[in-house]
Amino acid sequence: MKFNPSRYTEMEYRRCGKSGLKLPALSLGLWHNFGDVDDPKVYRKTLHTAFDAGITHFDLANNYGPAPGSAETNFGKILHTDFKNHRDELIISSKAGYTMWDGPYGDWGSKKYLVSSLDQSLKRMQLDYVDIFYHHRPDPETPLEETMTALDLIVRQGKALYVGISNYRKEEAAKAFKILKELGTPCLIHQPKYSMFERWVEDGLLDLLEKEGVGCIPFSPLAQGLLTNKYLKGIPKNSRAAKKHGFLQKAEITPARLQQVTALNEVAKKRGQSLAQMALAWLLQDKRITSVLVGASSSEQLLDSLKCLQNEKFSKEELNAIEKILK
Repeated sequence: MKFNPSRYTEMEYRRCGKSGLKLPALSLGLWHNFGDVDDPKVYRKTLHTAFDAGITHFDLANNYGPAPGSAETNFGKILHTDFKNHRDELIISSKAGYTMWDGPYGDWGSKKYLVSSLDQSLKRMQLDYVDIFYHHRPDPETPLEETMTALDLIVRQGKALYVGISNYRKEEAAKAFKILKELGTPCLIHQPKYSMFERWVEDGLLDLLEKEGVGCIPFSPLAQGLLTNKYLKGIPKNSRAAKKHGFLQKAEITPARLQQVTALNEVAKKRGQSLAQMALAWLLQDKRITSVLVGASSSEQLLDSLKCLQNEKFSKEELNAIEKILK
């Protein structure tokens, strides 16, 4: 495979906390669109488009699909054909923490589950190691020391180069960072849900990450599609909100929320951006953000998202206008 020779000059790379690692400003998440229910030609092209644009980070988890595990299997096949000469140019991450198999060892944060899950992920992707391995969510029943010791063990076994956490609140994250630091495997990165409509990370977590030298990579930056032009005229038939089992529920799309979306869209238009591009740029204007995780159902959608990098700066007036709308 021949890829764009100038891909690395066209992408912005940001240092991940106080580590030696840099990540692209946009990373590609494989949560949706890469499972067995999806078209291999479409997602293969999306991966090519991403790498051609300088996106070096592909983010997966054990349960991505559907079916669970299929995103890793499908990614692994393409990795070993199309990207076989480029493994060392890629950052590949996976996670474990949600239900993956039946019985008491297929969920949450025990050492048994995390080590077994990563072994399965490596087999599916045909890899010796992942670059980043995350604990996907806090476990209220397993001692945090056990979960963090498992992450440390995984690095010492050579199955991951770095470790991270996802969905941890400030207090839980602070404890996790302390344990990992004492073990000698510092936390590289935190992956929280963060967008214009989901801002709990601003309540101390971002300050903690900056203080501890940990990177931040928000997921769901477009609020499951709400921060796009998709819902400006109501709920489209094939949208996530129209599906009964989707993560975005109809009940969330209130008249007040649609009013905000419409007003934000007007600000975006004045900036010469789509609403989605502005929502991504809004996250990236905070220098504590290492990378923003985007999903894409097609290469065209990904190329549209990448245009956010052409205008990441906001004037005080624009930021004030956005805050006024969001409040």
